[in-house]
Amino acid sequence: MVKNTGFLICLLIVAMDVVAGIMGIEAEIAQNKVKHVKAWVFECREPSREAFGLGLAACVLLALAHAVGNWMGGCVWIRSREDLNRVTANKQLAVASLIFSWIILAVAFLMLIMGTLYNSKSRRSCGLAHHRLLLIGGVLCFFHGLFTVTYFVSAKAARIEDRSARPQPPRQEPA
Repeated sequence: MVKNTGFLICLLIVAMDVVAGIMGIEAEIAQNKVKHVKAWVFECREPSREAFGLGLAACVLLALAHAVGNWMGGCVWIRSREDLNRVTANKQLAVASLIFSWIILAVAFLMLIMGTLYNSKSRRSCGLAHHRLLLIGGVLCFFHGLFTVTYFVSAKAARIEDRSARPQPPRQEPA
């Protein structure tokens, strides 16, 4: 049926990251709607069920987008500094974007989890203000989508280059 599914996979990754980002931003908006009392840097805030649900959904979509991008992109590695100097630009881009996507995933996921847990039902105490955790996590989802799609495309291109660079065994004609 469909021979080249790369475009659909890129579209799926971007869609999941964009929806996760929007959910993170919407969770921040829902969190700001609940009543709170602020005294200097300390804050007492009621947990928001809507912010909790949206934050949790954003975390799941972010993790799913990362898993799909890495699984479908395949495994690209560089073993040494000499290997780094010999590989193609596509492979270098794949490794760099893979590293950046993992870093952005870690920070965004941490921000979204912290913001989500701050809105859990059992959390009804006062403490230091946790502002904009969900917002920052949501915005980072957009950057994660950019780097994950870059990894997917460059990893696929590097794999095609590796296949074409390998010497092909000579074909023997039947007699």
